[in-house]
Amino acid sequence: MAEERSHMVTGRSGSFLHGLKIVVLFILALLFLLPFYVIFRNAFSSSEAFVAADWKWLPDNLDFSVLRDLFSDTDLNLPGAMVHWALQAVGQTVLTVIVSFMAGYGLARFRSKAATVVLRLTVLTLMVPTAVTFVPSFIMTTRFGWIDSYRGLIIPMMFSAFATYMFRQSLLEFPKELEEASNLDGANPWTTMWRIVVPNSKGIIAAVSTITFIGAWNSFLWPLLVARDNTTTVQLTLSRFMTSQGVNYSELFAGALVAIVPVVIVFLVLQRYLVQGLETSGMD
Repeated sequence: MAEERSHMVTGRSGSFLHGLKIVVLFILALLFLLPFYVIFRNAFSSSEAFVAADWKWLPDNLDFSVLRDLFSDTDLNLPGAMVHWALQAVGQTVLTVIVSFMAGYGLARFRSKAATVVLRLTVLTLMVPTAVTFVPSFIMTTRFGWIDSYRGLIIPMMFSAFATYMFRQSLLEFPKELEEASNLDGANPWTTMWRIVVPNSKGIIAAVSTITFIGAWNSFLWPLLVARDNTTTVQLTLSRFMTSQGVNYSELFAGALVAIVPVVIVFLVLQRYLVQGLETSGMD
């Protein structure tokens, strides 16, 4: 009888804890999604709703014409800004993944004192704010004549110490037997990396690609310095709604709503690989 009561108490406490976890996760999910709903609500609210004394959870002007006006404004040129933005984000993601993967592979496979020093210096750069490097990067970009070009937007930002470290940690767990078998078949290290390691590292590649793409998509300070009319991004375009005369909240939030759609799509498509990659990188 005592054992049965003990099992019943344990079962009830376990069910209570499980239910409590669900409630806590539900509340956290609501808190996470709340800003996105506020963006949606504000995008379709009138100017009077922003200064009203009482807050309303539902938009008072659910009219999608604000999106049509946003894309049809030739002076704003939002479609062109999104094209520039996409090219910059995709180009930076591809180059960052390629460069950081090769660097991470080298740090994971070639063990020496020099590699250890390079690894420590790479990790040390994570403590340096990115904005600190903007001044020397801008000077070099100006000297090379890359202002208002995709080269100026992408190349100075294509190396990521964080991505290199993630690749290195993931490749430390990669089965060396596969590489040894490839070497026995006559493949050199370069061929082994591209034909054996890369195809079997899709998880971490997708994870790093997602993180890099979101970072590039959300970048503002570097495009503010380098981009001009031919390479302006959506962030710079949306900043035109905030002037000294006031802020156009409806179009600003409508533009923000449009801007987050590609990021959400990328995250939903690569979500499974993102979790898998973080698990294999030792960052979980």
